[in-house]
Amino acid sequence: MKLVLLTHPPSLHSASMPRFARYIRDGMLDRGHQVECWTSKIILGKLAVRSNFIRKWLGYIDQFVIFPRTLRKRVRQTPPDHLFVVMDQALGMWVPNIGNRPLVIHCMDFLALRSALGEFPENPTGWTGKQYQRLIRNGFSNGRHFLSISKNTQTDLHRLSLKSIVSSEVAYIGLNSDFAIMRREEAISQLAPFLSPSEKDGFLLHVGGNQWYKNREGVIEIYRAWCEVTSSAIPLWMIGSPPTDSLRKFANDIPDGGTVRFLDGLNDAQVRSAYNLTKLFLFPSLEEGFGWPIVEALSCGALVLTTGHAPMTEVGGDAVTYLSRRTLSNRSEWAHEGGAKIAMLLSLSDSEKQSRQALGVEHAKKFSSDVTLDRYEEHYQRISRSYGIET
Repeated sequence: MKLVLLTHPPSLHSASMPRFARYIRDGMLDRGHQVECWTSKIILGKLAVRSNFIRKWLGYIDQFVIFPRTLRKRVRQTPPDHLFVVMDQALGMWVPNIGNRPLVIHCMDFLALRSALGEFPENPTGWTGKQYQRLIRNGFSNGRHFLSISKNTQTDLHRLSLKSIVSSEVAYIGLNSDFAIMRREEAISQLAPFLSPSEKDGFLLHVGGNQWYKNREGVIEIYRAWCEVTSSAIPLWMIGSPPTDSLRKFANDIPDGGTVRFLDGLNDAQVRSAYNLTKLFLFPSLEEGFGWPIVEALSCGALVLTTGHAPMTEVGGDAVTYLSRRTLSNRSEWAHEGGAKIAMLLSLSDSEKQSRQALGVEHAKKFSSDVTLDRYEEHYQRISRSYGIET
């Protein structure tokens, strides 16, 4: 096959999508296919040095005003035996520029679009954001073939697409094999710059950014509720983006010796080590496209407490413990429920913990990188053949 992958510029706010494109590029190259990667150049975005807001909007002009002219020209110059692969439906405004060429679109999540449609009271969207999402929706709706990251995302796709869909499949993201159980001494060594002596015996852990749906404030709420009922509080580590001022303030004054530590800039080996040393991984997201940290944590032998709401239930299966979804009206009850479940999980006997850990490690094997890449390849080949392209 000859593939053209269209992805987000690597210098934008998210590193996950360029990483996803590299994952597919390398996997398809290893399988003997030809792969090109296209993306927009950062032109106007370079001009905004001090304002993230201005940089973001100038970046949108680079992506969705300037680049489409280049894209149309390159598409015309590309032989007809190429399959175009859009890495994220959020790049939907590029789709009309590909015309009637063979095309498949990966769907990650529709949280921004659903917010713009008023489906999440936790995340109201302004007028400009609504117009931006409308353009994206009109764009990806021109696609005919889709690959979704979860069944939950696929359901949203079918509900939100404005046109009929010819083919739609689900392929869970494959897990990097580096996430696995480590020797305790190795994990401690990796985290030596951060660990206090008492933390070598464990801590609670959350991994995620400041996006509204990651529910970092909710993580602190259930930790606070647990600290109120325990006589042996251990620290909570929150690995990810630097906290906002309001989040840092919210983490102050944890009762009974509890402490929230924010850590950013950790490398993959250090994050993997944190999964290995944690006594419990907290992931009470309000929404997700997939929930990759759940699988990472399970692969490293961690116990997991997450939200009993798709797609977390898809990813966690029977291997994790579930908590109800936090809403604007149930925050107090929800926090106490979460605190009680933390207490329950930390009180498990050694044999119960080992049994749950073994179940989690086995469950995580379902999310094999090779299996995922095989599914992508099969889907790409099937779509290519439907356009008369030999694979």
